[in-house]
Amino acid sequence: MKNILGANDEIAALNRQMFAQSGVVVMNLMGSPGSGKTTLLEKTLSRLAEKIKIAVIEGDLFTARDAERIERTGVDVIQINTAGGCHLDAPMIQNACASLNLAETQLLIVENVGNLVCPAEFDIGENFKATVLSITEGDDKPLKYPLIFKESAAVVLNKIDLLDFTNFNLQSARTDLSTLHPTIKIFETSCTRGTGLDAWTDWLLAKVVR
Repeated sequence: MKNILGANDEIAALNRQMFAQSGVVVMNLMGSPGSGKTTLLEKTLSRLAEKIKIAVIEGDLFTARDAERIERTGVDVIQINTAGGCHLDAPMIQNACASLNLAETQLLIVENVGNLVCPAEFDIGENFKATVLSITEGDDKPLKYPLIFKESAAVVLNKIDLLDFTNFNLQSARTDLSTLHPTIKIFETSCTRGTGLDAWTDWLLAKVVR
């Protein structure tokens, strides 16, 4: 495991240098399958694409369906299929970036493979990580999968419109998240209703435009 992560970290360092030289801010967007990562990404692009130049790398096991959805927004997108792998790694990102015009990109969003474990362990050279947690997944997830939340600069509590139809304890989740990462930013969103999206995109924009 140390050998695998060590080799990955060497490429991640090269990626980070490449991004810095190009002036690109990179977000690693993580979360479970079905948490709403791609829908959140679509809504994010609709709000920010006219303000900054964005490119997207989509990670998935086999299909290109998510990349096809992002392509319809008009944003440059590259699909990576892991053929069963549970995460993206630094060499995959390095290879994908060869097909992107980083010199004209301000924000690169990498939507990682749906998983709450493996993606958090692999540095891809990003500036920061963000995790999407759906209300329907349960409020126990931060303590059951602590690393991904410890590593994330922000967590998006998505599908907040379904709160009354679940046993999700919002205060408990907020307390657990703040205990794991005292400075983590917490956003409550509903992509279907537009709730909380402005706060999320304002925070993301401030990461790029300083």
